[in-house]
Amino acid sequence: MKKINIFLVDDHALFREGLHFLLLKMDFVDQILEAENGLDFLEKIVGVNNCIVLMDIEMPLMNGIEATRKALERYPDLKILALSMYSEESYLSSMIEAGASGFLLKNSSFSEVKSALRDVMEGKNYFSPAIIQSILEIMNQKINHPDKDLDEITQREKEILYYICKGFSNGEIAQQLGISKRTVDKHRENLLQKTQSRNTADLVTYAIKHHYFDI
Repeated sequence: MKKINIFLVDDHALFREGLHFLLLKMDFVDQILEAENGLDFLEKIVGVNNCIVLMDIEMPLMNGIEATRKALERYPDLKILALSMYSEESYLSSMIEAGASGFLLKNSSFSEVKSALRDVMEGKNYFSPAIIQSILEIMNQKINHPDKDLDEITQREKEILYYICKGFSNGEIAQQLGISKRTVDKHRENLLQKTQSRNTADLVTYAIKHHYFDI
């Protein structure tokens, strides 16, 4: 596997040092760089290639949302994972709007950090399971109490989307809803087309980005 550089952007030195120490144990990590805020990061990222950024959100001088937006304007191929606490979930849609590839909670396990980095390396989005669970709970409420959001997505498609995000196969969804697999295949195809998504992670990203979920 090709090695990558990791850029830690967080205003808490102790957190950076702890994560730095853990990242050194990953065989696919080459260089680890650090910045204490968004401005510091934008100055230091110049000339750094093949890099994944772990970006804190609340920082002095320049927060993670603005830093993410400006960095991706300059370096569109850069991959940025937001570092979030539960209290920061209100920033989720803003970070996705800015172009972040996903969210990693600060209380995540070492194995989850590794999984997140591998997914982003492969061009996927990543959301901590706790955030996905929160989304699914809200989605379930919306299925039972439909509203007028995203009128172009039908009630049946919302149900399909719910089970897709839970990891159900099309065959399993068909069993859950008492419909044919071919019908589920068509609904899934329609969802991907309507949201211009490529995969499950993209569908979740779209829903958050367009404020379908009130996180």
